[in-house]
Amino acid sequence: MTEDMSPAERYAAAKLRAAEQATALAPFREMYDFGLDPFQVEACQALEAGKGVLVAAPTGSGKTIVGEFAVHLALEQGRKCFYTTPIKALSNQKYQDLVKRYGAGKVGLLTGDNSVNSEAPVVVMTTEVLRNMLYAGSRSLVGLGYVVMDEVHYLSDRFRGAVWEEVIIHLPESVTLVSLSATVSNAEEFGDWLDTVRGDTEVIVSEHRPVPLWQHVLAGRRIYDLFEERDGQNGGRREVNPDLERLARMENSRPTFGRDKRRGRTMREADRERERRQRSRIWTPSRPEVIDRLDNEGLLPAITFIFSRAGCEAAVQQCLYSGLRLNDQEGREQVRRIVEARTAGIADDDLHVLGYFEWLEGLERGIAAHHAGMLPTFKEVVEELFVKGLVKAVFATETLALGINMPARSVVLEKLVKWNGEQHADITPGEYTQLTGRAGRRGIDIEGHAVVLWQRGMDPGAVAGLAGTRTYPLRSSFKPSYNMAVNLVSQFGHHRSRELLEMSFAQFQADKSVVGISRQVQKNEEGLAGYRGSMTCHLGDFAEYSRLRRELKDRETELARQGAAQRRVAAAAALEKLKPGDVIHVPTGKFAGLALVLDPGMPSGRTNGHRGFDAQDGPRPLVLTTERQVKRLASIDFPVPVEALDRMRIPKSFNARSPQSRRDLASALRTKAGHLVPSRHRKPRSAAADDREITRLRTALRAHPCHGCDEREDHARWAERYHRLLRDTRQLERRIEGRTNTIARTFDRICALLTELDYLEGDTVTDEGRRLARLYGELDLLASECLREGVWEGLGPAELAACASALVYEARQADDAVAPKLPAGRAREALGEMVRIWGRLDALEETHRINQAEGVGQREPDLGFAWAAYRWASGFGLDEVLRDAEMPAGDFVRWCKQLIDILGQIAAAAPPEGTVARTARRAMDGVLRGVVAYSSVG
Repeated sequence: MTEDMSPAERYAAAKLRAAEQATALAPFREMYDFGLDPFQVEACQALEAGKGVLVAAPTGSGKTIVGEFAVHLALEQGRKCFYTTPIKALSNQKYQDLVKRYGAGKVGLLTGDNSVNSEAPVVVMTTEVLRNMLYAGSRSLVGLGYVVMDEVHYLSDRFRGAVWEEVIIHLPESVTLVSLSATVSNAEEFGDWLDTVRGDTEVIVSEHRPVPLWQHVLAGRRIYDLFEERDGQNGGRREVNPDLERLARMENSRPTFGRDKRRGRTMREADRERERRQRSRIWTPSRPEVIDRLDNEGLLPAITFIFSRAGCEAAVQQCLYSGLRLNDQEGREQVRRIVEARTAGIADDDLHVLGYFEWLEGLERGIAAHHAGMLPTFKEVVEELFVKGLVKAVFATETLALGINMPARSVVLEKLVKWNGEQHADITPGEYTQLTGRAGRRGIDIEGHAVVLWQRGMDPGAVAGLAGTRTYPLRSSFKPSYNMAVNLVSQFGHHRSRELLEMSFAQFQADKSVVGISRQVQKNEEGLAGYRGSMTCHLGDFAEYSRLRRELKDRETELARQGAAQRRVAAAAALEKLKPGDVIHVPTGKFAGLALVLDPGMPSGRTNGHRGFDAQDGPRPLVLTTERQVKRLASIDFPVPVEALDRMRIPKSFNARSPQSRRDLASALRTKAGHLVPSRHRKPRSAAADDREITRLRTALRAHPCHGCDEREDHARWAERYHRLLRDTRQLERRIEGRTNTIARTFDRICALLTELDYLEGDTVTDEGRRLARLYGELDLLASECLREGVWEGLGPAELAACASALVYEARQADDAVAPKLPAGRAREALGEMVRIWGRLDALEETHRINQAEGVGQREPDLGFAWAAYRWASGFGLDEVLRDAEMPAGDFVRWCKQLIDILGQIAAAAPPEGTVARTARRAMDGVLRGVVAYSSVG
């Protein structure tokens, strides 16, 4: 090549090579046995030039190379680098990677569980740890030159996302920020914000996957390509495979000849053959069949995403029962050696409780589940064996897609619908991209494969839309908290803190969206001028006539609303008269029909786990229906007054959770009252008939000149459009007003509440405020108030653990029929006092317009883990505790770790003269044992 170059060109090329050799990037590149991709080189060069970088690239593309270059630069310049990750598992993994490269002496680790060599020049940590260091003004920040924020797209997370923005805003200006993100559709917008708050930031976006991804659909025995490449047609665009579209049509038009057979008529042989052929092509293969098919096609290892923990465990069992084996004898022996070494520290009794032997049988065959309900140690073993190729089929929930580096050759999606906490919803293109992004291992696979299983009613075009769309916008979830407020005021004062919050990405996005709304307001105003001209009438002022028509309509609507309100009041009054044992008829709703009142549900306090169950909601009776369902009804189920049709005795032994109890009592209800018919409610006379204002308006309308216009209704239609557009324009103007300074306004309300509670005095943080500054979490203010009022003084370690659990635990699904089991004595009293304090704080938040629906404020403490925490901290065995708690081991360990974290905060914040700090430390020791302690080792 150089022979073809002129002397001048050779000189220029040599000069360029010499310049490259003089950079820090040249020796860094030599550390890797593969060449860097163009986007990696571009990002590293920007870093070396002193710029911050935002790198947005697909999963598995090698973004972390840029983070590692920041580590290299820091060490070369004699400065520090903090490498932050969203989860502890990622921190542990990155720590191990960096130790292998730079040695244990230069790398440290800081997570909630571990502190290893924390003053090293390179420290890996969770993002929350860095946030806490910034607020505490830690000396470790001295000499900090670079911060790497891995998985920075986590700032969209509605529970933890605010932490990322806090760190970005509060890092010293001298620190260079390296932000690594998954592919997002608004990377430029995020980059603009980083440029605003951090200075010169280069945005590098790469859509290129280093390992190409092929999309498939598995139907019956055949794997179909999702797309068909048509070179030269439609500009070389990919189109949906016509074979799949034909399958969908065939399924929709599938004949029903089988019915003829039952009527005694025989099917034609040709029809029967066609039916059999169609059925043989269109069916959803079983889980063992899918894995076996992928194995035959050479597409293992594979991760199958199932949006259910129970589904993942069931999938493993189905594969075991089918006799599926993916490992040879040597592989089985290797698996057993690794598993026994990794679980040697877990007691034999605990292993039995954790289902160790069934889990090991699956691993030896090369099959495993992976979900949040598993013991962390078990998950780590699965990850290690998968990376080593000893586990070839993993059934996982979607949490794996956000977690550690665990790529596969193939990814299988069983369904394209998942439960989002409220309903079953279609997965989004962003979620599809994230899940399938695991397919294709760089340096191992030539290509990756995403396989969607055929399901009845599947639309191949919709699947292609998911696979072909790259919309995954980054949305800020930033909200001020009480802890954030006292820490900011302590460091910067109120005015400067307000300015800092207005620099958040949330406010940046809100302000940017106002531009489009303002443009719409201008268009609307032009439209209003046109409508005004069209509704002009030659007989008089049609605007005035239109106003009279609107006033008449509004008055009629108001009277109808008042009538409805009076009916609701009457219905609520009738509900208040109900007593346990009353037989009633529920007039409407999902549970309409006969029902037995178990509890009238009077709003005397907030019990049963219902936030918002107060006097404003009215009575909420708990009833048993004739269909054996125990449900708490609301006022909406009673649009008319209800009265007791009869009475029944409720047995003292009745248990709402017992299916047998419900069945017996529902049977007695049907026998006793099944023949009763409720009396019909007579509708009262309309108030509009006797209303003087309505009479006056109707008279004024008839007397107006425009009333006689031949084109009156035509003018009226234009007037209606005018007023509808005017109303929309006013709403847009209010939205503009509401979106500007929203974060700062919320901050002001929080500060006003903290001032009322003596945590703040102007720009000064009180002693109580300094205590609050050491408490992080959703219920920071509640914890601080409990310390202030001495609620936990005199408690034992297990009792304090039970109380502290209410500050962190949140049930996956609310159960309003049965109260949680609680420890007796002082712990029960303290938990009751915590709920009372929360009620007082909740009323204060309402007064200050602090709205939980917007993600700000204190949720009600959840007492559902108190009994398990008490028993575990008291020394009971894992078997007894898990059996009582009805909770998977992984969930139990996770909540115990969070409990240890909050106990540590309580120990640090508690008054030195009391007993709480010492008790909290003893409670931590009581909880940090057995599987919890073993799971906390890096």
